[in-house]
Amino acid sequence: MESKHYDVFVIGSGVAGQTAAKVCAKNNLKVAIADKREFGGTCSNRGCDPKKILLQFADLVKKSKQLKGLGVKKIPKINWGKIQEFKSNYTNRIPKATEENLTELEIDLYHQSPKFITKNEITVEGKKITADKFVIASGLVPRKLSFDGAEFLETSDDILKLKKIPKSAIFIGSGYVGMEFCYLLSTLGCKVTMIDKGSNALSLFDNFLTSKLVEDLEKNGVEFIFDATIKSVQKLKKNKKITFKTEGKTKSIKARKIINTSGRVPAIELLNLKKAGINADKTGVIVDNFLNSKTNKNVYACGDVSSKSLPLTPLSGLQGYIVGNNIVNSNTKKFTDPLVPSVVFTNPNLASVGYSENEAKNRYKDIIVYKGDAKEWYSAKKENADTYAYKIIINKRTKEIIGAHLLSAQASETINIFATAINNNMTADEFKKMIFTYPTYSNDLKNMFKNEL
Repeated sequence: MESKHYDVFVIGSGVAGQTAAKVCAKNNLKVAIADKREFGGTCSNRGCDPKKILLQFADLVKKSKQLKGLGVKKIPKINWGKIQEFKSNYTNRIPKATEENLTELEIDLYHQSPKFITKNEITVEGKKITADKFVIASGLVPRKLSFDGAEFLETSDDILKLKKIPKSAIFIGSGYVGMEFCYLLSTLGCKVTMIDKGSNALSLFDNFLTSKLVEDLEKNGVEFIFDATIKSVQKLKKNKKITFKTEGKTKSIKARKIINTSGRVPAIELLNLKKAGINADKTGVIVDNFLNSKTNKNVYACGDVSSKSLPLTPLSGLQGYIVGNNIVNSNTKKFTDPLVPSVVFTNPNLASVGYSENEAKNRYKDIIVYKGDAKEWYSAKKENADTYAYKIIINKRTKEIIGAHLLSAQASETINIFATAINNNMTADEFKKMIFTYPTYSNDLKNMFKNEL
């Protein structure tokens, strides 16, 4: 078996892996990078970026429906084939461009998942490779479900490649991905059912707002089934049938497609981590504050597969930068959790930054909670939208803003204003003195410091 040695071997070509590899290569280290799928990672190839391209057409349809009869005569007809072509024009260039960019830095490329055979050895593409340092940046993969017929389930990858909008679809799991694609398909004419084992959707977000989002999607024709346990999936001639138990009763429903959106897990199954003495759990590769494996100091992990990460592209880039620099400069940069806003790209968007109400109650002696339904405000009225709400959390002692939760057509953008405010320890009074453009959703933020609970 052919042998080769590198200073650094990176596993995963997404934002985290690329960033770490580039930092090392630019510091004259001999670097290689491997990926079992197309180069460029999940976000740009089959995640955030193509998803947002598709979602904008659902937004167009929804906005038109809201304004029909108020100046809009007809709802626009969507050519799904053209939309997919438009999306593919973006995604198809990513792998080649990524490989060219890495090759220019004299980084060697491997197109297979490596397997560890010792603490500093892997096999890949029939070669035995040693390296001084390894970087695991393999990301996440869809969670596997184990009931009868689970092999008939599709994933978000399949939604992104749909050739036409199905007549009906069932989603298992109401997290980010499930809710976004639920919104997409239902808006474009698909009969959608959402099934979840929990008692509410988007359990990581504020229930006051998620309940309003569920109501909005129900108006879109979506049926939600909570507290449900899946028993089986059966493939029929045209449809698939799912059987589940809820409220003590066993029920079955059919749809053209059943999609597993129950969550994603660290992509470590193929790596043989135990052979290298690398500890991992459901959160990913267990790392210290330098993003160094706690059990194999030759190994780093960054991005979604790291135990200290969240599935967010900006965080992956930051961690990749830290890992690259720690390899070059022997662990001089620590990772500290930054304030990270989160968004669910339904319409309305659901966005959050800082502490939830429960987290704030556990952390602070006294808090102030402002919450309200803003559907009667101008911003919603001008769009004929009937869903707009918010919840703002204040530290009562310091009057500083410590959490913000928004549900609006532009929450994905306006949440960044609250992120800036929280990062700068702004008080509610200081925030209200700021001048924003008017009339805008941004200007609305100052009016949210009313209706104290």
